[in-house]
Amino acid sequence: MPVAELFLIKRFDEFLPKEDKASVPKNTRGIYVLLKKNGKSYDVVYVGMAGGNKAGIHGRLNSHARSKKKKDAWDYFSIFEVHDNMSRDVIQELEGLFRHIYRRDSKSQQFNVQKKSKKYSKIHKPLSKWKEG
Repeated sequence: MPVAELFLIKRFDEFLPKEDKASVPKNTRGIYVLLKKNGKSYDVVYVGMAGGNKAGIHGRLNSHARSKKKKDAWDYFSIFEVHDNMSRDVIQELEGLFRHIYRRDSKSQQFNVQKKSKKYSKIHKPLSKWKEG
């Protein structure tokens, strides 16, 4: 059996035009990012997850494309599929990490209303209080 290159991510593709959302296989589980092209850069608009429903990332992208709030806010997306043995909890932890990182980003804050992950808040400890071990 071949060894996976990465422990969490099975495969990914990035900076895909919104029109390519139909090409994402149904049931794809993982993290996705909605992006707005800004010249040669891509601004993060939203970080989301699909962890087990039948439509997967495919369905979430379609939903965002129909959303009154989000449909015009993004024009590209990136997808990160997790390995089949990853639980929904692991996917939620990844999503929480990305949302935590982007929670104060002026462009992504608008739609990432979760702000912080409760689990990440519980383990937050100022670096000055870190001890060895």
